[in-house]
Amino acid sequence: MRYALTYGTLSGLAILATILLGLTIAPRDGFFTSEYFGYLVMLIGLSMIFIGIKRYRDVEQGGVIRFWPALKVGLAIAVVAALIYVLCWEIYLASTGYRFMDDYVTGLAADRRTAGASEAEIAQYLASMESMRELYRNPAARIGITFLEIFPVGLIVALFSAAVLRFPKVLPARQAA
Repeated sequence: MRYALTYGTLSGLAILATILLGLTIAPRDGFFTSEYFGYLVMLIGLSMIFIGIKRYRDVEQGGVIRFWPALKVGLAIAVVAALIYVLCWEIYLASTGYRFMDDYVTGLAADRRTAGASEAEIAQYLASMESMRELYRNPAARIGITFLEIFPVGLIVALFSAAVLRFPKVLPARQAA
């Protein structure tokens, strides 16, 4: 549990700091506010799963770990990181008056307008987004959606890390001199 809390907290805070920095200082239509950037940051931040499993293997397990125990450690780290992400996202939303979804939908409509969509197409698009906007107003649904943004990335990193680190010859622990 100590490894999950330590590495999950480091992972969650690194991801949030980078994403919130991008949201606050980057131009609204640039790479730093894109989904690609967000998931790249998550992938890099969730590399703490690999580091946490390796550290657990080397310190607690004598340099050897099986797949399932490694996966459990990795998933615990991913859950902690995801919970921190959700908590901080909720704090961000509250501090901005919960207007994220309105701004997001407005921005997407402006993108469609710039791409040459007709006003009828934009109106149809806005109507289709109304159910998403309504769903996002429900805290339980919003928290679930936010958790599911990050956790699958953590699951993939945990699976990869557990598969690789079960081999003791991969990045073996250093022996004290």
